[in-house]
Amino acid sequence: MVNITHKADSLRQAVAQAIVKVSRPETIAAIKNKTVPKGDVFEMAKTAGLFAVKRTSDMIPDCHPLPVEYTAVSYAIHELEIHIEMEVHTIYKTGVEVEAMHGVSVVALTMYDMLKPIDKEIEISTIKLLQKKGGKSDFKDFLSRELKASVVVCSDSISSGKKEDKAGKAIISKLETCGVQIDGYVIIPDEQVQIEEQLMQAVNANIDIILFTGGTGLSPRDVTPEAIRPLLDREIPGIMEAARSYGQQRTPFSMLSRSLAGMKGNTLVLALPGSTKGARETMDALFPSVLHIFRVLEGAQHF
Repeated sequence: MVNITHKADSLRQAVAQAIVKVSRPETIAAIKNKTVPKGDVFEMAKTAGLFAVKRTSDMIPDCHPLPVEYTAVSYAIHELEIHIEMEVHTIYKTGVEVEAMHGVSVVALTMYDMLKPIDKEIEISTIKLLQKKGGKSDFKDFLSRELKASVVVCSDSISSGKKEDKAGKAIISKLETCGVQIDGYVIIPDEQVQIEEQLMQAVNANIDIILFTGGTGLSPRDVTPEAIRPLLDREIPGIMEAARSYGQQRTPFSMLSRSLAGMKGNTLVLALPGSTKGARETMDALFPSVLHIFRVLEGAQHF
């Protein structure tokens, strides 16, 4: 199966359709009057569909087991056609479109099985996805301009050439996948004056996002949050709360991070962990959804 451990949970919804076509009006009448020998067709087929949705991962090899938190089946009769819709919801890392399509297929097959003793010319057709919601595609913002970002690696050992930077490059890679232009990439010692200078340079250059990586640990030498916090116009605690919650699901050590987020003017300032894994997971937790802040800023500027 595809690795989805880097994804964050979100509300996912899907609606799928199938059409069962019978050959005689008498078949439709038998369904409505509940005189089909095998029983109540709509109720039996609905029950089968509910079982199918929950067992999708047992049938389709690449489907992940997931919590099914809502399922509904609806029917509409159009002359000799029965239109079936299956709606499925979950809060998870991956979508439920296959679950909805599997469920509606089994509803249709169950109807076929129950009706074949009285109608030998039943057809199943048009099994398709009608709609899906949720996941990063639903939370992608279309901004009026391209965003620019600057990445600052704060590390004594990397700036002195003793180690290679990997965290900063992981951050850049994620930004590029989100369509953010990289305007600057520098490596500096974890020193307050240089951190302050980099932040103010980015603000004065109208950079939209400046991301610092490193200096958020517990050592007295880790000063990035202390250097940044006094310069912020306002902190946004929820951003790093989300990142820590995401990280905590993957390692218990995430609670020790002193990461920071806030605004300086119209520049979003993020201080991320210095480890490659910590930086990458924080980026996965925050992007692209954190870019919505610029839609909020654009809206505020119109008032």
